[in-house]
Amino acid sequence: MNDRLTAAERVAIARHPQRPNISDYISALFTDFFEQRGDRLMGEDASILGGVALYHGRPVTVIGTRKGKDLEENIHCRFGMPNPEGYRKALRLMRQAEKFRRPVITFIDTGGAYPGLEAEERGQGEAIARNLMEMSRLTVPVIALITGEGNSGGALALAVADRVLMLENAVYAILSPEGFASILWKDAGRSSDACELMKLTAADLKALDVIDEIILEPGGGAHLARAITFRQVDEAISRHLAELSKGKQLGRYQKFRRIGTAVPKKEGQ
Repeated sequence: MNDRLTAAERVAIARHPQRPNISDYISALFTDFFEQRGDRLMGEDASILGGVALYHGRPVTVIGTRKGKDLEENIHCRFGMPNPEGYRKALRLMRQAEKFRRPVITFIDTGGAYPGLEAEERGQGEAIARNLMEMSRLTVPVIALITGEGNSGGALALAVADRVLMLENAVYAILSPEGFASILWKDAGRSSDACELMKLTAADLKALDVIDEIILEPGGGAHLARAITFRQVDEAISRHLAELSKGKQLGRYQKFRRIGTAVPKKEGQ
């Protein structure tokens, strides 16, 4: 693991526009992907991509936040910030997975839920809260992978999982470093200082038992050697899915109740 990078440098890598996204992971790791759209209440939200696929021949439900690959798609997907319809679509697919006994695998890369007025009017907070509640009750295996940014409740709405995995240069936090700096110091320009305080790197979160495993990346970031990244991710998901399928899980509710109670591990422990 590369310990020489600062937290701010890892944030920059996590945001790299060429970093593999949900579409890339689906193409590399799954077969026979069948996308499902709409929340059956309001409409379709392109910032959440989800559907049914085969993972090494096993039916699974795959859901993830989608930022887009170019400016036009970025705007269409609101740079990966879902509306309530996106979270309700994800919940619809998870309920379907529960009905048909399919494991759920989520990929998270979002700056947070979309903060627009219309999203709030349509129940953004309620949609996220309902996902948290419903995900905690699923009886099928759930694996979440943070591939880039994982900010705020917008990320947590797809991360109430039996196993939370994280790429080495991904970040996971209550909000963006810029937002943190704006609140704490009234100066978004101090985001680098915020990165160090927030404990948002994979190493920080593993020490706090917030995540279960760090997936190593090639030097410089996942975007520089995608095939290696896909192989590392595939191995981790396959291993954890096999363990969970044998009943090796603590229980999601208990798992998340433990977060914040652990004493951080010192280097070398």
